Amino acid sequence: MAQMLYLECSSGISGDMTVGALLDLGTPEERAARERKVLDVLATLPVQGFEIRVSRVNKSGLDACDFDVVLDAAHENHDHDMAYLYGSEHTHEGGHSHEHTHEREGGHLHEHSHSHSHGHEHGHSHSHDHAHSHHHHHEHEHRNLADVLAIIDGSSATERAKKIAHDVFAVLAAAEAKAHGKPIDEVHFHEVGAVDSIADVLAFAVCLDDLDVSEVVVTELAEGHGTVRCQHGVIPVPVPAVVNIVTEHAIALRMIDVWGELVTPTGAAFVAAVRTRDSLPERFVIRSTGLGAGKREYNTPGVVRAMLIDSQ
Repeated sequence: MAQMLYLECSSGISGDMTVGALLDLGTPEERAARERKVLDVLATLPVQGFEIRVSRVNKSGLDACDFDVVLDAAHENHDHDMAYLYGSEHTHEGGHSHEHTHEREGGHLHEHSHSHSHGHEHGHSHSHDHAHSHHHHHEHEHRNLADVLAIIDGSSATERAKKIAHDVFAVLAAAEAKAHGKPIDEVHFHEVGAVDSIADVLAFAVCLDDLDVSEVVVTELAEGHGTVRCQHGVIPVPVPAVVNIVTEHAIALRMIDVWGELVTPTGAAFVAAVRTRDSLPERFVIRSTGLGAGKREYNTPGVVRAMLIDSQ
């Protein structure tokens, strides 16, 4: 029997949603050990301006894991600012039910949504908080691919985890290069080169390395529609980097009736970098499940569900 990882993306996919889902897999002891590995590795990143918080949240009545890269004042951005992303007049159809009980509502924002890695609704129900703080002044940087890979290589991650992170950023670099009409080595990342995106990608790589699965299954990605604001202006959903990734890697999209960006470039790049098959086995047994929460408020459950399954 081969153990597989199945990522169910019925509410889209983003960096933090996926990391939360992977941290949520397994027994309490396995989850705690995996979380410690992630926190220990991220504490060795040679960058400043962030801390990591892992907590439990309520999403549409479901208990989920929230992985949050909290930026200091010098690095804040507009990732979860719905008025910035969609306009102050934007309302959400359907009256999505959720709770807000965390003391830091909407605490980290992103520079723009064209190349970010953070998800949907922010509905914290705080239970524990692991913080690795790096509170030194750090100017905003536009890093190229070599800069980002050097930061990853400066961490204590295993070689396999570093390789996974390299693969994710290679996908992102190719997509951004095509979107902007530049060679890969001339692309300067904005959001995906930011500290929170680097942390998301490396956390994902550490989790996947720890899980040591034989295959990764992703059947399709649910995506919204409309437009979203980015650093360069208002752009259509799916955003160009996502379109380039799913085109290059033959990833199926399913468009759902939600106004907004459900699939982020980093989430799509995760799938492109590690997916080994696009269909589930005919028979399988579910060994464990995990739910990872997004932070934006859309009329969707706002989670990625991960399952460890054994084919029969």
